[in-house]
Amino acid sequence: MTPTAPATLEERITRSLVGAAVGDALGGPVEGYSPEQIAERHGGRVHGIVGPWNGDDWRTARPIAPYHKGDGHVTDDTLMTHALVRVYAKVRDHLDAYAVADHLVPDLMTTPRWIPELEAEALPLHRIFLAEKWLVTRIHYGHVDPREAGTGNIVNCGAAMYMAPVGLVNAANPAGAYTEALDIAGAHQSSYGREAAGVFAAGVAAACTPAATPDSVIEACLSLSKDGTRAAIETVCDTASRYSDFESALVPLRQAVAPYDTVGPDYRTPSLGARRPSRIHSIEELPVALAMLLISGGDYRHAVLGSVNYGRDCDSIATMSGALAGALGSETPPDWAKTVAESSRLDLQAPATTLTEVTREIFTRDTARRRTHETAYAELS
Repeated sequence: MTPTAPATLEERITRSLVGAAVGDALGGPVEGYSPEQIAERHGGRVHGIVGPWNGDDWRTARPIAPYHKGDGHVTDDTLMTHALVRVYAKVRDHLDAYAVADHLVPDLMTTPRWIPELEAEALPLHRIFLAEKWLVTRIHYGHVDPREAGTGNIVNCGAAMYMAPVGLVNAANPAGAYTEALDIAGAHQSSYGREAAGVFAAGVAAACTPAATPDSVIEACLSLSKDGTRAAIETVCDTASRYSDFESALVPLRQAVAPYDTVGPDYRTPSLGARRPSRIHSIEELPVALAMLLISGGDYRHAVLGSVNYGRDCDSIATMSGALAGALGSETPPDWAKTVAESSRLDLQAPATTLTEVTREIFTRDTARRRTHETAYAELS
């Protein structure tokens, strides 16, 4: 048998971004529910794209209305990911919190786009969650220093969920991805929400390294993560290492992450301490996504279906696990990608093509900057 050639940079970027979008779309219709509720509603585990939880009543059924979640529609995770790619396309260099203020915020509040869940053209601002509306409130209306604007926001996965492009731009450089994502996310989040953004970007960058494995990705994340985020990843992934299928791991993974998660057992009725800053806690989504990557051995389908059937904030978990598996080189099932692209009216390939071009330009600039530094340092020595 001829060995399979390692995935190229362009292939990894494409598979990661497409994989993130498809994972998001698969998780959307079952977000907020438990594995037991999902199995009861669908007559077993979800194995692909499904319709809205409330069927044709999605327009009015609470708490989902007015969003058409399901049928291959992406959610705010993908809308924000693609918005960040557009910022890279404008700046064509590494980003920081000021790039969020100068480009991402205006994009969200001034340019109407097709919003799949609303089945209408609207400003992205009208779809994104309150934790993302915070960007506009604090930066545009409050005129807060972008580097500090995330302070005071609820602490959730809002910033982490769209940081895959940062990892891809810093392909094979986890430390660089971590640092850049922390800077960008400072405009949006604080505490363990900001930390998760940095660690997720680092994980995607590590996955792009030739010969990377789920174990090496998790090792890179542990080498950079701090406080509760690190403890949660270590504990949850240690639990995951005992399983080779997501079905038997669903309950143990939830038990492993529970001490670090502030939301509590009832996802729709958060605990008193939910989403408050802390040094000992972590978002739930990133450790579980890494665990699913490990359980699946890096296989996209297995990782994403495990994430989807985990429930709770499973669209974001599947976004992350899909991005990580794709960056490792695992391909999204073509029929899933086709359905999501058509149903969401999105070109899933175009953002990847753009980001690949920008990534190569940034690497060329980084190389020139390093050479300049090396020359100056040599003269000093």
